[in-house]
Amino acid sequence: MNLASKGKPATAVSWLCGIAIAALLGACVTIDNTARQSSPRAHPWSNPPTTQWPTNGGDLYNRRYSPLAQINKNNVSELKGVWRTHLNGSGIGPQYSGEAQPLVIGDVIYVSTGANDVFALSIETGEILWNYAANLTPENNAVCCGWVSRGVGYGDGRIYAGQLDGKLVALDADSGEVAWSIQAERWQEGYTITSAPLYYDGLVITGFAGGERGIRGRVKAYDAETGALEWTFYTIPGPGEIGHETWPQDNDFWMDGGAPVWQTPAVDPDLDLLYFSTGNAGPDYNGRLRAGDNLFSASIVAVDARTGEYRWHFQQVHHDLWDYDSANPVVLFDIEIDGRIRKGLGQASKTGWVYILDRITGEPLIGIEERPVPQEPRQATAATQPYPVGDAFIPQSIPIAPEGLELINNGAIFTPFWSDKPVPIKPGGGGGALWPPSSFDPETGYMFVCATDRLWAYISGEIDDERPPAGAGFLGGGFRGAHLHSLGIFAAMDMHTNTIAWQQHWPEACYSGSVATGGGLLFVGRTDGRLTALDSSTGQRLWEFQTGAGMNSTASVFEHAGKQYVVALSAGNLFAGSVKGDSVWLFALDGSLEQVAPGVAPPPPGPPPAQPAPESSEPESSESAAATAPTATAVAEASADLRNGQSVYASTCTFCHGEAGTGGHGGGPTLQEITDADVISTMVMQGRNMMPGLGGMLSETQIRDVTAYILQRLFPRD
Repeated sequence: MNLASKGKPATAVSWLCGIAIAALLGACVTIDNTARQSSPRAHPWSNPPTTQWPTNGGDLYNRRYSPLAQINKNNVSELKGVWRTHLNGSGIGPQYSGEAQPLVIGDVIYVSTGANDVFALSIETGEILWNYAANLTPENNAVCCGWVSRGVGYGDGRIYAGQLDGKLVALDADSGEVAWSIQAERWQEGYTITSAPLYYDGLVITGFAGGERGIRGRVKAYDAETGALEWTFYTIPGPGEIGHETWPQDNDFWMDGGAPVWQTPAVDPDLDLLYFSTGNAGPDYNGRLRAGDNLFSASIVAVDARTGEYRWHFQQVHHDLWDYDSANPVVLFDIEIDGRIRKGLGQASKTGWVYILDRITGEPLIGIEERPVPQEPRQATAATQPYPVGDAFIPQSIPIAPEGLELINNGAIFTPFWSDKPVPIKPGGGGGALWPPSSFDPETGYMFVCATDRLWAYISGEIDDERPPAGAGFLGGGFRGAHLHSLGIFAAMDMHTNTIAWQQHWPEACYSGSVATGGGLLFVGRTDGRLTALDSSTGQRLWEFQTGAGMNSTASVFEHAGKQYVVALSAGNLFAGSVKGDSVWLFALDGSLEQVAPGVAPPPPGPPPAQPAPESSEPESSESAAATAPTATAVAEASADLRNGQSVYASTCTFCHGEAGTGGHGGGPTLQEITDADVISTMVMQGRNMMPGLGGMLSETQIRDVTAYILQRLFPRD
């Protein structure tokens, strides 16, 4: 079988034959131990949750759907806060993002912060029952896109947390005591864990991020009781493995080929299959040294949940050059198509399409066409790319050239590039559906997608023929953020036809996942701090509540003691540029807490732990720093500690402006043209354009040092 063939997923033949036989016989047949007998919906977490929220996606299908209807379209306007709990200032510093979706088990809510600290809260009172401190090292330079945790996992009386330092930790759910802790991978080699681990049938399963660091992507499963490694699936296959032929055979760049896994997988217990999608190939923007389709990058992959053995894949982007990660979680659903109930799978991509597949075989359910695309031989571009039949949920071309940039091919998706002259393309790698999870309503068949309408201007060029050092950045080019404002798009996609049911533009980027309910509602956050409730059939906003900090996480819905609740983390986000906070809010129809003023959030207890001020043993509080904000001239003229400036830059600025100051994944512009210390210091303190001001989070010393580092180390002048 030619696994590199276009337009068709590759599958494990013997396993699919077993499924086919099972279909004919009307029973589940075990073939070569790759499919097992199980009654439909035998696993309790296959069903939408009611009295708990046991997995990151609500159920094993990642649907983020609650059938509860006590809170509905008729009464949601009465929703108010029951309590608000501050998480001791955890995750408030400028490098952190609050993206975690809470778990609800029994009488307890579990949530993690951008600092990877874990908190257990009482549903009744909001009291912190226990907390676990991750104590991340400030030296970690492997973090791609903000210091973040997207949640925790639960199973067998334990909470499981993945950390940015590559550790996987099991905590006693009642006490928070560490049951075991393992170094799953090393951050020094570029690996981090950003997603919530998944517990399934005695296994703890997690993927690893780090696609910009020359990693070889992987998913691992561990024994939930002991932490012992059970299996590993490499998303970049090695010699003799399925898919290795899609990499050059005359070099070893497959060992740095990327394909990270940013999100929590989904599971179908009836099939015993685990599903996940992968990130871009590496180096990100240069394909010269990796000619071929580069499996399993930018792909949806199914493996045996118990053994990690390959079952099938579908590649969404061949030989990716545009950073089109598939970072949005895979969603499983059963749906009627052409008069038959089909086992479906949907994945919303940065490309702007939802890829809808048969989750048994990996074949498209709606149709996906291979179409020729423009070529650039120096990039070894793929001849064709998959185009799903149906609607794109974001624009995929640029109608008018941005000032100072020349349009090629109308800036359309899959336009190649090769030079230091920026080529604007839409969507850019920071557009489409990013990490914020999609939700699915099984009553309507709608998938709800949070996306961003954004272009990037790409550059590329020659790179060394040597493999990068372990953990080093491995981009092979870059991009520039254009001056055009990014817009949010929230869309309801009908999975029966892969067409838009309704769609709306937001004035800011959409940077929050959604949860759908049986009450005809969608709960989704906004960067300005509002948690909102939309009519899921039309998108009409029915309720909003200002939480005081960026609502850039995903809410969870559950019933406790006969009453329906909504719980959400309000903590802000680095990339969204939103106000930071440390609050967990609980909402109910009989709540009494009113919304707060926008931007009201507790200040951090001191400077971010990643860059302590060297001249004092007592940290200067950010509240004090904001009250005595220095003038730019005073900052610029003071003597500077360049080592401290490098630390501040690495933890606070790299995500947007890049390690070299020439642009990063946050779309920040190059700093090379800014030669005035006053300008840099003022920009850091007060912000500019889409960059938030950091004068209330960084001390005078930190601003002084990072200004000097930019001018003297990144772009020294003779």
